[in-house]
Amino acid sequence: MKIEQIYTGCLAQGAYYIMSEGEVAIIDPLREVDAYLQKALADKATIKYVLETHFHADFVSGHIDLAKKTGATIVYGPNAAPAFDFYSAKDGEFIAIGKVKIKVIHTPGHTMESTCYLLIDETGKEVALFSGDTLFIGDVGRPDLAQKVKAELTQEILAGYLYDSLRNKIMPLSNDIIIYPAHGAGSACGKKMSKETQDTLGSQKATNYALAPTMTKPEFIEAVLDGLVAPPGYFPLNVMMNIQGYDSIDTVLARGQHAFAPDAFEAVANETNALIIDTRDAQTFAKGFIPNSINIGIDGSFAPWVGAMIPDIKQEILLVTDEGRELEVITRLARVGYDFTIGYLQAGFEAWKNAGKETDQIISITANELAVEYEKKADAIILDVRKASEFKSEHIKGAINAPLDFINNSMSVIDKEKKYLVHCAGGYRSMIFISILKARGYDNLIDVKGGFKEIKESGKFKITEYHVPTSLLL
Repeated sequence: MKIEQIYTGCLAQGAYYIMSEGEVAIIDPLREVDAYLQKALADKATIKYVLETHFHADFVSGHIDLAKKTGATIVYGPNAAPAFDFYSAKDGEFIAIGKVKIKVIHTPGHTMESTCYLLIDETGKEVALFSGDTLFIGDVGRPDLAQKVKAELTQEILAGYLYDSLRNKIMPLSNDIIIYPAHGAGSACGKKMSKETQDTLGSQKATNYALAPTMTKPEFIEAVLDGLVAPPGYFPLNVMMNIQGYDSIDTVLARGQHAFAPDAFEAVANETNALIIDTRDAQTFAKGFIPNSINIGIDGSFAPWVGAMIPDIKQEILLVTDEGRELEVITRLARVGYDFTIGYLQAGFEAWKNAGKETDQIISITANELAVEYEKKADAIILDVRKASEFKSEHIKGAINAPLDFINNSMSVIDKEKKYLVHCAGGYRSMIFISILKARGYDNLIDVKGGFKEIKESGKFKITEYHVPTSLLL
């Protein structure tokens, strides 16, 4: 028997490869499926099943492409009704993979079809639980997503189902079972997830707040719902893609890999409603970029921020990337359902600049320069674009919080005529924020390199706890 966790950091997502006697089950695969095909080929094995723990919201699963390319059966637990061929497994049913068995455990709560898969080895021992978004390391799945698809499923109702699923289906299992969740820290599918990607059930019973043995259902519902922020807008759109189907990843990649020389790139940009996304490093972008392009760096939490910033997953997209990374960017966009990349700038921004095309810049200053600027300009305003929870923890005295997460609301605190000194935690989010606003005509925003980390280390600012008026928190 072989168990392999295939973890993707930018999505904080875990897919799983289980093999026994030449037969394979893949659990919650990513959109691009070649890695699974190559593993099976190397093992001289056949992919027999694609097991889905639920209809994912934060990424588009590779279940349909994988089934088409291998003949594998797509499996969901009870209550699932997708628009493609699948097998509806019953609660308590066993699925055979070589000499091992996988028990289907229906655990509604995160969603109504949420299902965990319990792996039983050749000797009959229960060894691992693939818990999807039902149970994370340190947390449980948020119960407010399914209501975006079915309004009658309130978050309180779903949280109650989740409580019952955990108490009646999961907690009675053996303490030495290994928990393999679908996500870890950084995912928007929970709020207190650990950076660890696996743990024993016994350890989770002892440390996970949601598994406290004395917790009542009302206490659980209150605890799980406390502190939830609105999910990214693309979540329900990804759910519908996972239910209804989507274009093959091969089609998406072919559509996106059109290399345009500067003149052709400019013509396509002018003739379409395509959004230009520049995925270079924030500080590289600041020194020169195509006017009206926005910066979302590929070397950060790229896909989730694309999902948070671009409401329409059918938005046509043109790319400016570091040379050689075009395919990577197109793939990572497709992971979260942005399938309509229509091409990229051949030879990157340098080709654009060398062609004599118009460029733009963003002023970026250090923390020490920020201190000088702030003292010199009495009207300069420090704008902190971190999440409200980060800001509440600690911030520069007198700063205004305008979270990137809710940029359309955050714009309401900004006066185009005033100067703003903008920072986040490390410099990634502030450049996204400024580039989007600059494309909308806000020209008085200055970036602070290194963000709050550098500001705090400079020792030049008074750091205070939350004292900003509630009206300014978004």
